[in-house]
Amino acid sequence: MEAGVKRNNSVYSPLVTLWLLVGQRLLGSASLEDAVVELLPNLPPSFWPRPCKRIRDWREHGKAPSGNTGGYNLARQALPVSIVQKSADHIFQQLAAQFGQPAADSVPAFLLDGSSVRTAHSRKLCEAYPPGTNQHGESHWPLIRMLVAHDLHSGLAMRPEWGAMHGSEAVSEQGLLERAIDRLPSGAAVVADANFGVFSVAYTAVEHQHPVVLRLTAERAKRLAEQTLCDGINREIVWTPTRADRKSHPDLPADASVKGRLLVRKVQPNNCGAAFLLPLFTTLPLSVEAIYDLYGQRWAIETDLRTLKSTLCLDQLTSTTPEMVAKEIEMGITAYNLVRGLIALASQQSGIPPRGYRFTKVRRILRSFGPMLANAPNQQAAQRTFNQMMTYVQQSKHPHRKRKRPAYPRQVWPKGETFPKRKK
Repeated sequence: MEAGVKRNNSVYSPLVTLWLLVGQRLLGSASLEDAVVELLPNLPPSFWPRPCKRIRDWREHGKAPSGNTGGYNLARQALPVSIVQKSADHIFQQLAAQFGQPAADSVPAFLLDGSSVRTAHSRKLCEAYPPGTNQHGESHWPLIRMLVAHDLHSGLAMRPEWGAMHGSEAVSEQGLLERAIDRLPSGAAVVADANFGVFSVAYTAVEHQHPVVLRLTAERAKRLAEQTLCDGINREIVWTPTRADRKSHPDLPADASVKGRLLVRKVQPNNCGAAFLLPLFTTLPLSVEAIYDLYGQRWAIETDLRTLKSTLCLDQLTSTTPEMVAKEIEMGITAYNLVRGLIALASQQSGIPPRGYRFTKVRRILRSFGPMLANAPNQQAAQRTFNQMMTYVQQSKHPHRKRKRPAYPRQVWPKGETFPKRKK
């Protein structure tokens, strides 16, 4: 029972449907047919505490459910978004409580960043998330702007916020942060790049008891410092909103301000590029070296986004309605968190940081051992399977190379245009 909706027993109960959505993402955006033919037969009996007639016939007479995808498709469309959200939040909170505690000398922090996601082309999605336009006309794909927040130490991801990237209802990454800030764990610091280094983000975070470490643009830092930027600036400041800030946020109180420190250091990029001045604004009472070490780990969110969009195939969604897009994104994050949880468990056993493990390989291990673990005949067999799985996970560490490999240039091979562009 959820939101006043009564559900009868069926093969595709809400629990089964949720797990099939997660399993599709673990298989690399598998099709509905893969979910029904490969995942459904491997589910343990505990997924049906009150089995319907079809499940009883399956158990007693070996008459397996149909391999057609119609029933599963109807079940995933009928599944309320509220159930999906509550499930994603519950799994994240459980994993964060077990694995999200940093070391004694570390600061609990979340890395924030935004990204764009393409969806399937349908009338409903084009209305909700209008395609972009340029000098060549309108794009084909509806675009979503998504904000993610990942735990710095474990890599666990909070359920994201998203909205339209274009059109009259377009949302900014800063606006998405204001919607997501209430779901951040209490007291966690917010670490973000210069796109979030604005007054509204700092004020919103501090008002919700979250310290910040924000990169600033050179122009904004120069205005706050009231001098030319130079290496070694470490100044206590009171950040107040500008006229533009108040125009974009008319609900700001008249006395709105944020007390913190402006730091400027000359840093050397890891790719051997030219050194530059890096200005940061922080409300954390840490040393300058600790603040810059903390911000230096911000790049982890970029690799996490690559994992979500490439490994778990969230860069191009296949659903054709806004409701199914929401379920696809949130169950994709849940699949990501399950892999991160397994990595965090391995980290506790070995002492190696969670980000020292290879996400893609651990995902394959979980995909292979998951059905065997679920269908173990007894506790002893389940423990043996689990121990074997963890042995393979412990062999999934990132290699330690003696020589650092040069970074690839940020270039893309051009795509040949064999066929003419489709005319609308």
